[in-house]
Amino acid sequence: MSKKGVDKKIRIMVFGTFDGLHKGHINFFKQAKNFTKNSFLIVSIARDKNVIKIKRRKPKLSENERLVLVKNSKFVDKVVLGGQVKYLPHILKERPDIIALGYDQRAYVRNLKKDLKNKDILVKIVRLKPYKEIIFKNHLLKIRR
Repeated sequence: MSKKGVDKKIRIMVFGTFDGLHKGHINFFKQAKNFTKNSFLIVSIARDKNVIKIKRRKPKLSENERLVLVKNSKFVDKVVLGGQVKYLPHILKERPDIIALGYDQRAYVRNLKKDLKNKDILVKIVRLKPYKEIIFKNHLLKIRR
């Protein structure tokens, strides 16, 4: 054990569907992982029913298949499934220091900081930069195929 938590990992949490991994997703993981030194990256995989609710379509891979896919990324330290109904409990369980959002993530984030503060969780929320956003969006990749 280190003295006074000098080697304490900074827990960074990201969220997404990750219905197949592409270079944009890998860049997203790298940005989050490298946001601070000594980071521990937790990826929350959107549940199938929430993907349908937000994107109005079923993902091609199941939530468990997507979990395994992301788990195999060398940039990710831990993968969890998101909440089925409420989004806060799984975040509270992981107790991130930082939540890193994608440049285009809007669902569930409007009151995120306030909702976490109401649960006595002070979290820094940051936005990551896009990676060639005109190219690396799953729905755009599908059009080109």
